[in-house]
Amino acid sequence: QVQLVESGGGLVQAGGSLRLSCAASGSTFSRYAMGWFRQAPGKEREFVAAIRRSSGITYYANSVKGRFTISRDNAKNTVYLQMNNLKPEDTAVYSCAAGEVAGDPSSFRSWGQGTQVTVSS
Repeated sequence: QVQLVESGGGLVQAGGSLRLSCAASGSTFSRYAMGWFRQAPGKEREFVAAIRRSSGITYYANSVKGRFTISRDNAKNTVYLQMNNLKPEDTAVYSCAAGEVAGDPSSFRSWGQGTQVTVSS
């Protein structure tokens, strides 16, 4: 079982940037597709981005495409989410997840505790 710990959330003004990190332990990191999801108050959790195990192929929700970039460093057991040009509607708790298939959000089964991102207008 993989354990995931996110960091890097905070308060930022609209148009600003943040970089989230997710450190993995307890299992072989490179075995997993990795993803980021978010949940805003009163809303369902939604897929944000995912990256394959080793090829670097990435997937994005339409709402973040062109603004967010997911990357991973298998040597450091870490996945990142660079968020640029943030908007108030990006405000949510962001969680990283480990899964089987990067292109299938339903395959993500291991979750971190989440980190709050708040974007002020």
